[in-house]
Amino acid sequence: MKILAIALLSILVLAGCSRGLVIDESYRSLNHDSRVQYVVVHYTSSGFDRSLASLTVGQVSSHYLINERPPTIYRLVDEDRRAWHAGDSSWQGRTWLNASSIGIELVHPGYTDSPEGRQWHPWNPAQIEALIPLLRDILQRHGLGPERVIGHSDIAPQRKVDPGPLFPWQRLAEAGVAIWPATADLERYTSELAGWSPPVLWFQQSLRQFGYQVPEHGEADQATRNVIAAFQMRFRPGRHDGLPDAQTAAILAALVPEAAASPMWCRPQGGAILAGDGRYPPCMPPGQLLLPDSTY
Repeated sequence: MKILAIALLSILVLAGCSRGLVIDESYRSLNHDSRVQYVVVHYTSSGFDRSLASLTVGQVSSHYLINERPPTIYRLVDEDRRAWHAGDSSWQGRTWLNASSIGIELVHPGYTDSPEGRQWHPWNPAQIEALIPLLRDILQRHGLGPERVIGHSDIAPQRKVDPGPLFPWQRLAEAGVAIWPATADLERYTSELAGWSPPVLWFQQSLRQFGYQVPEHGEADQATRNVIAAFQMRFRPGRHDGLPDAQTAAILAALVPEAAASPMWCRPQGGAILAGDGRYPPCMPPGQLLLPDSTY
């Protein structure tokens, strides 16, 4: 009997082992969301063949690659895997965004530097029209809003400039897959400022509220100017010199409404802070530039 019992016990143990790991999924939590929090748009700075090689057998990768002509969408990395496209990056307090973002690379030459200055290459409208439904699909599946679509220059403004000032962010916003300042808000804040520009500390705090990693020491150093230039490339592409001027302030306030409630916000009609009150730097009057022209 003892031998029989041992044999039966062995059979049961072996049967249990053969089933492997057993997990009961009777209960599911409601408290979760997608690991994907952002979609980052890049350009490749090279043609299709070189871009494909870099993103498949090189040291970098992205989830998607969109060719220019014809505008074909290629999936290179599954969305549940981490692609290596963001590098040293930060947005809204999150860092190293490879772990929390989907990367989309668009085949595009970027720019050419010449004796006449930097020449940015235009975008193929068909390529943008291919990008829009891809963004719409990604946002819908991951439960994200259009504000979660950002550029490489947003998350790494000290070292990256893509997708560049000619990238049609406003077209994406019209399609519901990006954001753009509302015209009424922009007009209101432009009128309030009347050409005056808030101090650098206001720009730094407001840009940080928007999402950028930026110093908050009140000095217009190169790091701050790079962030301002990245913001301008996206929302005021006609002039992205990195200077903290009134027009840039109005655009920023239209995107970060609480920024206009700051005690550093300029209200020339009231004159309360134009000369400074001992706590904050004064606003800059119209026509007065804080810095010489940038070479960004």
